[in-house]
Amino acid sequence: MPARPRPRLLAAAVTAAACLGAQAVAAAPAAATDEVVSRGVTIPAFYTPPTSLPDADGTLIRSEPLPLALSLPSLKGPLPGTATRLMYRSTDSGGQPVAVTGAYIEPSAAWRGTGPRPLVAVAPGTLGQGDQCAASMGLEHPLRFNGQTVSVGYEDLVIYRLLAKGVAVVVTDYVGLGTTDRLHTYVNRVDEAHAVLDAVRAARSVRGASVTADSPVGLYGYSQGGGATAAAAELQSSYAPDVTLSGTYSGAPPADLTAVTGAIDGSELAGALGWSLSGFLQSDPSLKPIAEAHLNAAGKAALADLSTMCVGDALLGHGFAKSTKWTKDGKSLGDIIAATPALRTFLDKQLIGTMKPSGPVRLATGVSDNLVPHGQARDLAVDWCAKGADVTYKAVVLPGVGSALLNHFAPLLTDQGDAVDWLTDRLSGKRAASNCRTMPLQP
Repeated sequence: MPARPRPRLLAAAVTAAACLGAQAVAAAPAAATDEVVSRGVTIPAFYTPPTSLPDADGTLIRSEPLPLALSLPSLKGPLPGTATRLMYRSTDSGGQPVAVTGAYIEPSAAWRGTGPRPLVAVAPGTLGQGDQCAASMGLEHPLRFNGQTVSVGYEDLVIYRLLAKGVAVVVTDYVGLGTTDRLHTYVNRVDEAHAVLDAVRAARSVRGASVTADSPVGLYGYSQGGGATAAAAELQSSYAPDVTLSGTYSGAPPADLTAVTGAIDGSELAGALGWSLSGFLQSDPSLKPIAEAHLNAAGKAALADLSTMCVGDALLGHGFAKSTKWTKDGKSLGDIIAATPALRTFLDKQLIGTMKPSGPVRLATGVSDNLVPHGQARDLAVDWCAKGADVTYKAVVLPGVGSALLNHFAPLLTDQGDAVDWLTDRLSGKRAASNCRTMPLQP
């Protein structure tokens, strides 16, 4: 049985929703037999991929108008812009074609920088694993609270900030989040990187879009999104040489999943362990016998429950869960990973920092972050600097509090304005000032 909601977590969820000025969404109507329903939310038919996909990555499969919940009319069109829901082709970590959804927003504001209007691909932070949690749906429904799910589109804030500067935005839902044909492969670095880069390609084909192949391109992501943009910057030259990156913002990237696994176990966001494990099993079915050998009934039930949850649901239902309760021998998932070569090999392949990223990168990490640990994020900056990358490292100094979730979330808000300014400077053609030489002095 899911854990009872904790007052502190419930208050945090309500506060986040209030900050967004979000609107409540009523429960979805009863589903027909051919509908996909996730925790009371009917997933629009748009999100069901066709049986065959185009040949080229980044090809637009389908699109439709996307109503923005937070929008105002004006003489020059809706503010902050006109949104289009997207489905496009990408390639997963197994080399197979996959349909990915997302959204493109054409801003109403003029671009005041130099050159053509730029495009920023936003890689969302952790939203969950249920299809109703997808970022593109969060633009239409910033808050879902129907008694069965709690979903907050918190990435809307940075999207609107970029639009206000006249920057076009494309946001990806990642592989399997939103699309109804598979499970979201949470924190799979290749799947995420490809989804981000192919979103840029797809945006260029949107009818009415002002961006072209000549538009400067930036990437923005924090937490899961920070890992996705970091991986995309590393893979750009080999996977998407047609996408030239003017700048990449990577905030609190989970670069070393072994370190992150130990940190989130028993935390408010312990449910992310279930998303990670389920995603790994989706990516590599050969790992399923290992999971079967170690997970007990409670662990299997937790993974099944979490697979349709958003962040709010996981906080309320599985907050502070310990993975020792999910295993047959009482060992933690971290201990099992350490003792299982196949799992160690899989996680080693997820490590970010083994390649030099393309273009300038701003890497930010909160020094008090003990959810996506500061140390492993700083190590990524050190590794990149050693490879000759153009890195602007930002240690966000905030006091630690009793909540690992708040220690992780606070830098997202306090650093976001500076991150957007840094990125728009790169899109305007201004050179970045790498501080790799001072890394030994940086916290």
